[in-house]
Amino acid sequence: MKKPFRLVAGVDEVGRGPLAGAVVAAAVILDPNRWIDGLADSKTLCERKRIELDMEIRNNAYAWAIGRAEVDEIDAINILQASLLAMQRAVESLPVAPQHLKIDGNKCLDSRYIKCSMEAIVKGDSKVAAISAASIIAKVARDREMMELDRRYPQYGFAEHKGYATRKHREALIKFGATEIHRTSFKPVRLVMERR
Repeated sequence: MKKPFRLVAGVDEVGRGPLAGAVVAAAVILDPNRWIDGLADSKTLCERKRIELDMEIRNNAYAWAIGRAEVDEIDAINILQASLLAMQRAVESLPVAPQHLKIDGNKCLDSRYIKCSMEAIVKGDSKVAAISAASIIAKVARDREMMELDRRYPQYGFAEHKGYATRKHREALIKFGATEIHRTSFKPVRLVMERR
């Protein structure tokens, strides 16, 4: 009989910097009896490796969930608060209640809503396997969303830059204006809207 283990969830978000699209978070509880090799900060992995690990995490983790905060929420409460909200939603969506959270960054979640113990770990996505796993499935999920949005708004190049403020994206904003998926609270978008 396998001995019970403490349900520790790694939590991370992706998409704080982009000018468009939701911020997406994930919470992952790894199964110590089903170890996953190659976990690392999603930013350090190539796309192919992230997709492979995403499938492996979804198939082998003890539990996982995704949460998000939409563009209108980002604009209403600011990107930091929206990121924390997306992480809270990911934790609340887990099919089992975690006993402890390890959260990437320097801020914990609101203890009015999250009742287990938690700790914030700076650069946790490169230090803690469960946070690495969360960063990977959040990144793959958000990238897929931006690929879908690229089909709706092909002139912006979302498939290429995923909404980040690249030169191509900023030039497209000036030429075509902002869409409903652009974050109007972000300065480059706001300036374009003011000029128009």
